[in-house]
Amino acid sequence: MSAVALSLDCRGMKCPQPVIELARRFGEVDAGGLVEVLADDPAAGPDLAAWCRMRGQELVVDDSPRFVVRRLA
Repeated sequence: MSAVALSLDCRGMKCPQPVIELARRFGEVDAGGLVEVLADDPAAGPDLAAWCRMRGQELVVDDSPRFVVRRLA
């Protein structure tokens, strides 16, 4: 796996804040880049997976509290 281009520490944030933070900062990463999201809310995993499906991005690590999203476009 490539190096993480952006890491977001969203631990302690409740749903939907981790997804909002990801969406807000996602544009800072070039296509192909990885964004790490640290989130301990139980809803974070399903929320991030749904966001990736809706936005056409790839959830490459789903291992709570660590999630990694690859920007495809």
